[in-house]
Amino acid sequence: MSGQVFTTGRRVRFADCDAAGIVFFPRYFEMLNGVVEDWFAGPLQTSFRELHANRRVSVPTAAVEARFIAPSGLEDDLTFTLTVTRLGLTSCSLRHRITAGGALRFEASQTFVYVGASLKPEPWPDGLRARIAPYLETAE
Repeated sequence: MSGQVFTTGRRVRFADCDAAGIVFFPRYFEMLNGVVEDWFAGPLQTSFRELHANRRVSVPTAAVEARFIAPSGLEDDLTFTLTVTRLGLTSCSLRHRITAGGALRFEASQTFVYVGASLKPEPWPDGLRARIAPYLETAE
């Protein structure tokens, strides 16, 4: 697969862990939301503040599927990668992978929808769509 990959990192914090000292599974979903938010604010040049407060639009998750491969623990340095698997008229599907020390810990697919002030799906604005498109996976 080719296409650009958005990569970021984060250390597992005490607040991320359960009593067993491993990442409490819902925290991964919070982390993924942070990765998407960073992707929008960074390469997509459209922060969530711009979307939600200024444009009065949102990108809610419509579907997510996850696989928990291996546990992550306190102070593990996680690497997050994001690619686009499908870019539709009003939606976008992502592939997430979380690794630590090169070992896969978690992977997920996520679909979110561009939703206007009417709370109904709307087509991606041309500029935003053009900035998402380079992250689309293509067969080599």
